[in-house]
Amino acid sequence: MAIYKVAVATGDVAEAGTNNTISITLVGSQGESRRTTISSLFLPGQEKRLSVDCRQDLGPIVLIRLHKWRIFLEDAWFCKDVRVTAPDGTLYRFPCYQWLEGVTTVEVREGSGKKLVDDELQILKEHRRGELAARQEAYRWKNYAQGWPRCLNVGSIHELDSNIQFSCIRATNFTGFLILQGASHFLSGFLLRCTSWDSLDEMRTIFSRTQGRDIGGCLVYPPLTL
Repeated sequence: MAIYKVAVATGDVAEAGTNNTISITLVGSQGESRRTTISSLFLPGQEKRLSVDCRQDLGPIVLIRLHKWRIFLEDAWFCKDVRVTAPDGTLYRFPCYQWLEGVTTVEVREGSGKKLVDDELQILKEHRRGELAARQEAYRWKNYAQGWPRCLNVGSIHELDSNIQFSCIRATNFTGFLILQGASHFLSGFLLRCTSWDSLDEMRTIFSRTQGRDIGGCLVYPPLTL
């Protein structure tokens, strides 16, 4: 009998928790464990600990499988990382940092940063090929117009996987930055200007007025230096 200690951490971001059921499978070089349920309630920033009992030693743990399924309502879950401690005390880390949506199974490799030539096990080679195919499907390109740079082949950002989209925090920060820049341009006389600049010296004068300007408690600097 081999007992593995597992710690599963939920990300500390908005709505990262879930009430869907999450289970885990450990995959080693000498076999894999049975599918073990972790919990059906995860809170943001919370870490769940459990023991996975195996009939024999699995060898070095090379990847894990996280299984998510629901009984009633869909509730996405953001997994931060998983740590597995083997019976001999060896610690394996599996950084995840992604959303799991719907009824799905996600495979996460052990975070040791190995290259393609380091994949000796067939299961790791298959995982790498599957990951590459998934990325090629997610990042398909198209020509928006002749002479323009290529862009993603989607109609809107809502068609993208949630792990590709901006998070709520990043989107809020980006919007706030645009508001501050707009206020800076307005106060410097640049935003609503209807006539051409008379000289570069005039532009320098306009932008120098915003040096250290305090807007709503935030220090705003000129967006352009000449």
